[in-house]
Amino acid sequence: MGGIKRRPFLTLCIFLIMTITGCSSLNDSENEGDLPLPGLREKVRVLRDGKGMPYIYAANLHDAMLAQGFIAAQDRLFQMELTRLFSSGRICELVGAKGKPLDIRMRTIGFRRNAEKQARLLDKETRIVFQKYVDGINAYIKTRPETFPLEFKLAGIQPGPWTIADSLTIMFYMSWNSSANLKTEITAQMLVERLGEEKAREIFPLNINPDEKHYAGDAFPSPDLAAVKLPISSDKTILGYLKDVPSGTGSNNWAIAPRHSASGKTMLANDPHLDSRILPGPWYPSGIIIPQCRFVGVGVPGTPGFVIGRNEHIAVGVTNAYADTQDLYVETLDPKDSKRYLEGNRSIPFEIIEETLTIKDKDAPQGTRQEKISIRLTGRGPVISGVLPGLKTKKVLTLRWAHFENMGPSLGLLQIMTARSVSDVRKALESTHFIALNFVFADTAGNIGWQVSGRLPVRSQGEATVPFVVKDSRDNWTGWIPYQEMPQSENPEKGWVGTCNHKTVTDAFPFYYSSHLAPSYRYRRLIQLMDSPGKKSTDDHWRFQRDTLNLTAEVLSPIMAKVLMADEDTKVLGHILSEWDHRDDKDQPGPTVFQTLYRRFAYLAFQDELGEDVTRNMLANTYFWQERVQSMMVQGTSAWFDNVKTGGVKETRDDLLRQAAKEILKEMGESLDQDPKKWHWGKVHQIEFVSPIRRSGFGKGLLGGGSHPMDGSGETLYAAKPSYKSPFDVTVTASLRMVVDLGDNDKVLAVLPGGTTARLFVPHTTDQIEAFMNGEKLYWWFSDNAIEKHAKTTLTLNPN
Repeated sequence: MGGIKRRPFLTLCIFLIMTITGCSSLNDSENEGDLPLPGLREKVRVLRDGKGMPYIYAANLHDAMLAQGFIAAQDRLFQMELTRLFSSGRICELVGAKGKPLDIRMRTIGFRRNAEKQARLLDKETRIVFQKYVDGINAYIKTRPETFPLEFKLAGIQPGPWTIADSLTIMFYMSWNSSANLKTEITAQMLVERLGEEKAREIFPLNINPDEKHYAGDAFPSPDLAAVKLPISSDKTILGYLKDVPSGTGSNNWAIAPRHSASGKTMLANDPHLDSRILPGPWYPSGIIIPQCRFVGVGVPGTPGFVIGRNEHIAVGVTNAYADTQDLYVETLDPKDSKRYLEGNRSIPFEIIEETLTIKDKDAPQGTRQEKISIRLTGRGPVISGVLPGLKTKKVLTLRWAHFENMGPSLGLLQIMTARSVSDVRKALESTHFIALNFVFADTAGNIGWQVSGRLPVRSQGEATVPFVVKDSRDNWTGWIPYQEMPQSENPEKGWVGTCNHKTVTDAFPFYYSSHLAPSYRYRRLIQLMDSPGKKSTDDHWRFQRDTLNLTAEVLSPIMAKVLMADEDTKVLGHILSEWDHRDDKDQPGPTVFQTLYRRFAYLAFQDELGEDVTRNMLANTYFWQERVQSMMVQGTSAWFDNVKTGGVKETRDDLLRQAAKEILKEMGESLDQDPKKWHWGKVHQIEFVSPIRRSGFGKGLLGGGSHPMDGSGETLYAAKPSYKSPFDVTVTASLRMVVDLGDNDKVLAVLPGGTTARLFVPHTTDQIEAFMNGEKLYWWFSDNAIEKHAKTTLTLNPN
């Protein structure tokens, strides 16, 4: 959204005052002494370490959840409020009319609407835990308003009371961010619109499981696309859904058996990849110690419990599974009544939901105005497009999401806190329907495992890369893949499990799984590291998470170098590539040459037939095309290399490489340096950490965490991925790096890209950035002795 552009003069004044006086404590929370917390049954102690991370000692789970909500509000209330506004479709209340399209999309998807349904379904224990957590948030809001983060004053808003539905709304929103097949379906439909079905399928996603010895191709029937050639590339409503989630967010996780471990115990590593630029980062770290268990890890601010971490018996980490839980449908409007839609010969009225937006408006009498919107739903889901002209009748696209059809009494994640074995973890995940993730886990008995969570539909048409055409009342979702048949593994013969958002199912998997999956190169590199000789230590796993070897470049750069060295105008780039060790390190020019050349080559291959807008939309969805383009380049010949606009000339792969090289020599020479040997990756490839108060413009540098040259890329285990629109500005990177040795009961190796606290000028908002960037080891403390030894403050929360 570009940041909250309010009261810049006040922001500067406050910054100058705090800089001159050194009083960051003016915006700090109360971390020492005694505070009342209504609802507690027993006293709770909160110890904080040198990073400000809280460790909550409570007599029972309910008191612990109450305290976790209170402490999370102390540290992250402003961040939680922004996430609540965003996911509920209320951002207009903060930024005015410019937020209206986003709010309409959020309300159309219906996170809040469905969270309210989910809240009513919760079983007694789950409901109590959620209620205790939001009671803690509300206790902070009600009793400690004088300690609210300064950000509220700068933004001109105040936090309202929280409900269980607020927490569930955030959980659904986070789940949506891990579901990306909607983008692939929109992109595929654009290609069909431009090229027709047969030609479009030539460049549909290629997904490869490196654990299979060969690629068998598409094992599922393809739906008939002839009737759905729709002009969606010009539909602004549809295009908005392409912008809401960063493309190619991913993660790495793995676990090793004791025989591969230097400690003789299982180990687990996890680095989830998200947009981590907004301080202090998306995860909130904490520890809970109660008689039933102790758990140290991270969760989502505004939601109870944990997603990633360890207890005394197990450790767990996650990546996006990218299982296809989203479908688009082509629906036909009744030509006699646009308020109805057709299923064959049946005319059915749209369900209409009326909602009201509150929009900040300085010209309105009360500073806000209200505007009603109408959301139309069919039996499959909400309409997310404008009216699209078809061959004979008008069409609309509707959206269906499996998670909204699989709500139950338990969410599963809370049971992981007290799990004692991988079997317990797997049992807990059987109830985790709201999100599709690759859970990797290990236990102290020496077991390791992997399980995909969530529920996937069985589709009558098989593949679901393109929107399904509704022709009658039959449901194309004919059932659900049984949990026991979802992708999983336990104690494999090789002695390790791991996922990198890649295709994890084999050709023997009897169901359609997904067409939006990461290319195979990160997982291929993980195979190399895991299968290397010797037992692995925590230091090894920490190093693996920062590994910069680019296996895509290892395959493609020799091809590029040979072509470019044969041309006098481009040989300087060829020599750089031939001398490069294929590591995306910030002091080398090789990554800059490779990345710019690779992107420009892909653009030249497609833009003549797809046009500017469709090409850029497709290339922005990197998982859609990268494996396919790599295959085309290695094969050396493809009809796509020929520029159809040049008439009698037939261009080749090598022609496009030379053209791309000459273009980037000119552009980079003007913008960076005339000498390509000085195109060091770190000069252009940087990440900038910013405050949510000021993401751009005046004050951004004063309030943020600075710009930092960064190793890695989108193709390396060390994730540092730019967007297509801004090819060097890192948008997606590790939101956490964690290595757990279940043989070490004192600590967990872990670092965040920002810090624990979300309060301007408080050091714990940014104090982990340096360690995150340079690889310094930081720790979460696990044993009582370690927690006490490293405690810097103690807060006692007392029953009223």
